[in-house]
Amino acid sequence: MTAEQITIQLHGDATVSGLWLAPPKATAAYVFAHGAGAGMAHKSMAAIADGLAERGIATLRYNFLYMERGSGRPDSPAIAHQAVRAAIAKATELAPKLPLFAGGKSFGGRMTSQAQALDPLPNVRGLIFFGFPLHPAGKPSDERAKHLSDVAIPMLFLQGTNDALASLEMLKPTAKRLGRRATLALFDHADHSFHVPAKRGRKDADVLAEILDTAAAWIAGNN
Repeated sequence: MTAEQITIQLHGDATVSGLWLAPPKATAAYVFAHGAGAGMAHKSMAAIADGLAERGIATLRYNFLYMERGSGRPDSPAIAHQAVRAAIAKATELAPKLPLFAGGKSFGGRMTSQAQALDPLPNVRGLIFFGFPLHPAGKPSDERAKHLSDVAIPMLFLQGTNDALASLEMLKPTAKRLGRRATLALFDHADHSFHVPAKRGRKDADVLAEILDTAAAWIAGNN
């Protein structure tokens, strides 16, 4: 399958690019944003989209405005939230009958959850985080998770146990505080990019397949 190039309208004349990938007989759609340092076309984003398509899930991945313009400095939350909402609206237009989920990798997931916490995203049934960035590397804290208490829909945290941006000592209590809304799925020895050292005897592709199986099963359970 080949992803379709999409233009997403923001405020005024500003637009960002998107990539829509819809398998035949899709059962749901996932709208997801990239991390702080790499855009929607990065190989990790493509691998997630392709893997979910193989599991019957359509995806719309998109750029934030700063990435679209080639800037190295991430957008302010307010501008990022506009992109999240615009992408959700576009996905609803593209597939109005599909159950809708949202989230992203690292920064993209956090911006999506912030937008949801401020004002619920229309039609979104749940959030999926491919590595929630709970804190900066080497600075354990749960400050970035404070807003999650205002998210009323189900959340799936897909996290490596060796993630420098989400220490288990902080992550597990955070998920517990969220109660039944939060599902925490841990992947042994994986880092923030879901890379596993070769000495562990597992390939990154195998880890990603396990992660995508987990995400697809969770989506099916929340349709």
